[in-house]
Amino acid sequence: MGMRVAVAGASGYAGGELLRLIAGHPHFELAVATGQSQAGSPLAAVHPHLLTLADHVLTATEPAALAEADLVFLALPHGESAAVAAQLPAQTKVVDLGADHRLADPHAWAGYYPGPHAGTWTYGLPELPGQRAKISGSTRVAATGCYAVATTLALAPLIASGIASPDDVVVVASSGTSGAGKSPKAHLLATEVMGDLSPYKVGAHQHTPEIKQASGARTLSLTPVLAPMPRGILATVTAVATAAADVRQVLIDAYAGEHFVRVLPEGLWPHTAATLGSNACHLQGAVDLDSGRLIVVSAIDNLGKGAAGQAIQCANLMLGLPEAAGLSANGVAP
Repeated sequence: MGMRVAVAGASGYAGGELLRLIAGHPHFELAVATGQSQAGSPLAAVHPHLLTLADHVLTATEPAALAEADLVFLALPHGESAAVAAQLPAQTKVVDLGADHRLADPHAWAGYYPGPHAGTWTYGLPELPGQRAKISGSTRVAATGCYAVATTLALAPLIASGIASPDDVVVVASSGTSGAGKSPKAHLLATEVMGDLSPYKVGAHQHTPEIKQASGARTLSLTPVLAPMPRGILATVTAVATAAADVRQVLIDAYAGEHFVRVLPEGLWPHTAATLGSNACHLQGAVDLDSGRLIVVSAIDNLGKGAAGQAIQCANLMLGLPEAAGLSANGVAP
C-alpha cells in the first residue's frame, strides 16, 4: 500500500487534476475525495476522464475523514480552507491550494480578500532559495497561486542578483479559462470566450501581494487577460535594469539543476501548448532594445505547475519522497 492522501474539493478543476496525478503516482493511494456540492456522486460522473478512479464516490468535506490520511490536499475556494485545516490534527500534513495561508502580512490579505487573516504557512515554491528545505520540514504548506508561480519564477532571480529594480515591475499575463474555476459563469461561456481576449481585475488582482512577497518586488502592476483556451498561463514580466547583465544567463544560473524550471535555448520563446499537462515552467529572457527594460517571458500549465502539480511536488518533499515522483516535465502535444 502507498501513502494515503485525501483531496478536499475534488470536484473542481484543480481537484480533478490532483486526482489525475494521484492516480498515476507511484507512492500515493487515494483515501478520500470530497466535494460538498457533489457529495454522493461517483467520480465517473464528475471527472469521466479518470477511469481508474471511476468507482470512488465523492463525500462531504468532513475533517474527521480527512484526518485519516497521511496527507491532505485542500483544493477549496479562497477563504474556505482555514476552517477545515483548523479542525485537522496538528500532526496531519496539509497542502492548501487556496490563498488562505500564503500571505505573511494581514494588511495585504485584508486589501484583496474578505474575512480574517488565517495565519501564514510555509510557502510552497521549492525553486526559491532555501524554500525546499523549509517545505521538507513542514506539516503545513501553502501552495502558490498560478499567476504568482509564472511571475515569481521569472522575476525573483533578476531582483536577487541585483540586475533589476524591485520597483516599477510590470506584468501582463494571459490565462486559460480553467483558472476561473468550474462554477458556471456567463462570461466564461464558449460563445463569449472564443475569439476574444479580455482583461479582468485590472490593477487589483489578488495575486499581487503574493508575487511581491515571493519575488522581492516592491511595486508591481499586474494585468491578467482571459484567453480562449482551457488551461495555461503566458506571462510577460518587465523590470527596470539596474546593471548591465545577460538576463538569460542569470536565469540559467538561478535554475541550474532544477528539474521543472527550464530556460529555453537562445531564440526560442515559451508558449503555453508546450507546458500542457506538465509541471514545467519555461523561461526566456531579453533586454528591450528601445527602453532597456529587462524582459522575461514564462509559460506554465495553470493546473499543473500553477496548482495541482506544484501541490504534489510539495507533498513529495513533505513525505520524504523523490520530489519529481508522479510528475512530468514533459508536456502533451498536439
